Amino acid sequence: MLSLEGFVSTGWAQGAPVAHAVDAAIAATKPHDLSVWTMFSNADIIVKIVMIGLLLASVGVWTVLIAKTIELKRARQRAIDAIAKLSEARGLSEARLALGKGDRLTTALLSEATRELKLSSDILAGSGVRERVASCFAEIERAEALSIKRGTGFLASVGSTGPFVGLFGTVWGIMNSFIGISKAQTTNLAVVAPGIAEALLATAIGLFAAIPAVLIYNHLARQTGAYLELVSNVSGELLRIVSRDLDRGHHASKIHAAE
Repeated sequence: MLSLEGFVSTGWAQGAPVAHAVDAAIAATKPHDLSVWTMFSNADIIVKIVMIGLLLASVGVWTVLIAKTIELKRARQRAIDAIAKLSEARGLSEARLALGKGDRLTTALLSEATRELKLSSDILAGSGVRERVASCFAEIERAEALSIKRGTGFLASVGSTGPFVGLFGTVWGIMNSFIGISKAQTTNLAVVAPGIAEALLATAIGLFAAIPAVLIYNHLARQTGAYLELVSNVSGELLRIVSRDLDRGHHASKIHAAE
């Protein structure tokens, strides 16, 4: 009995150094440099695809920010200039001269107002004409809202799905790490850590893409709302000018009839 216990204890004592030696040998084959580039280059191909996709999404987010900021700044300035010019106009003819060639928005508003006045030239009721002009202006405002919001949907998609895409890469990477642990038959931290770190990098990149996307989306939503208020002010100024023209025409017809 004593000899058996001695044999087991001796085998155990000899097995422990062997296990440590195996762990050390496996750890020696693993990269000790856990920089971002090293973790990316040593990651599984699926994890690499996830990381590259998220990085491209992040580039797209910042591109949308720059493009929409420039677009909104120019559009806002054009709307402010149009409001200043229209506030001094007494009629549509003066408004057309004040705006000159104008931009796409003011040209569309003036064209719709002129078209509706021509179509309603034989109608005496000015209130109905005003309602139809206002309806045309509302359609133009909706079209302008859709146009100015183009591209922001991409930000919402990245902000909502980016963390989950990164999490998919992390789950895939950790799954491969556990498969490697099972094959190596070791739980040495030096062996486990690189694979898990590579997997967690995917989640970090997902958050890196998603967090700015959400913040930029909210910022652009506020800027877009402010611009659409200016668009509403432009259409309101034009509608008042149309109303003045209609009232002048109504009064002129009454005077002509009295004579």
